[in-house]
Amino acid sequence: MTTATFGTNGVDWETRIDFDRLRTERLVRLRVKLEESDLGSLLAFDFANIRYMSATHIGTWAMDKLIRFSLITRNSDPIVWDFGSAAKHHSLYNPWLDTTTSEMDADPHAPHHGAVRPRAESGSRAGISTLRGAFNPNAGIAEELAAKIKRELEKFGVAHEPLGVDVVEPPVLFALQALGIDVVDGQQVFLNARAIKGRDEISLLTQAASMVDAAYDTLYEFLRPGVRENETVGLVSKTLYDLGSEYVEGVNAISGERCSPHPHVFSDRLIRPGDPAFFDILHSYQGYRTCYYRTFAVGSASSAQNDAYKRAREYMDRAIALVRPGATTADIVKVWPRAEEFGFPNEEAAFALQYGHGVGLSIWEKPIFSRLVSIEHPEVLEEGMVFALETYWPSADGIGAARIEEELVVTATGCEVITKFPAEKLLVAGQRYFSIDGPLPTLRSAQSHLNTPEGRGETV
Repeated sequence: MTTATFGTNGVDWETRIDFDRLRTERLVRLRVKLEESDLGSLLAFDFANIRYMSATHIGTWAMDKLIRFSLITRNSDPIVWDFGSAAKHHSLYNPWLDTTTSEMDADPHAPHHGAVRPRAESGSRAGISTLRGAFNPNAGIAEELAAKIKRELEKFGVAHEPLGVDVVEPPVLFALQALGIDVVDGQQVFLNARAIKGRDEISLLTQAASMVDAAYDTLYEFLRPGVRENETVGLVSKTLYDLGSEYVEGVNAISGERCSPHPHVFSDRLIRPGDPAFFDILHSYQGYRTCYYRTFAVGSASSAQNDAYKRAREYMDRAIALVRPGATTADIVKVWPRAEEFGFPNEEAAFALQYGHGVGLSIWEKPIFSRLVSIEHPEVLEEGMVFALETYWPSADGIGAARIEEELVVTATGCEVITKFPAEKLLVAGQRYFSIDGPLPTLRSAQSHLNTPEGRGETV
């Protein structure tokens, strides 16, 4: 396992990402978890699960539409029903969909060498779901989908075993059930398979983080009074796409009084001198995501903001120090404050502020770290897990807050942090201001009178 990064291109003179190995290892892990379950097959509509299972991708525009689906059974390799001409494209450029290691799935008349054999039927087929209900229900799209699935379940001898589904539209669910298919929750099988990352997945996650390192460097140089939050979103997005990002999932840009409470959405607010500003950058490189917060002060920072940052960093460092194989999510969350300690009535109200989550083909995978669930339902950390830990603390003056996030890979003896933009201390961005006596201190209140004894009422 390595967290080293390389160039983003394939070359003949250096071993980088081995995509054949990536595809094979993901499918093997999914098969193992399917065999360990009581399910006969898995049906995926979630794009991350489809990609993990079949190594196919048609663009992020379709992620929220549930229009494509993929099936794997105990006795067959993945079959993908795809949107229009995408199925033909897969037939031309995804040769792994036309081979199998399963006896029941193989063409008995085709010559072969070794365990991999040509399939009796292609794994790339045209098919579509209901477009989230946009099709007229009387068109029978849901029923046609269910019939396609029933055919494969019967063909591969698992029609009387439970079918695990990740997410599903109600008409499709009802159509499957009407054909006598026992539909159950299959999401846990997918997430259990995806929890441990292979060497190529770790390399891709690290490469994705390195691109955010660069985006933060550009952002740090750009931040100054008068910049709007939405401008920073545009700048970060352009930087990432220029570097080869597949998809900028979101840029959380929060500044000034908007930092507390955290609204989880950027605005058109103008950043002002002395403002705190924190950002979360989420993007995808070859499908693998980032979730990566950093906090800055613009021009200067108040003592209260600096204290909040130190507190958030302390909670982060305590948590990272505990990460190793065999530790649990409960061990981690116990060193974080209770919701009531930073202004919330309960853990549900404070959810995702002192938090951790797996990162992979989506940003919230196993394991989950939260006082809401982890103490009573702990999960054991294992080598090869990749997750993000994030801490938050509001400043005592009620104006700002600090937010820090680090992504970690669990190693055999501990962990490695793959998010490398500096975060040990609060960084001050923006131009320096000079008075008659020289540069203004970067630790000062944005309320100018509070920087003098008279303004603080300390003199008579």
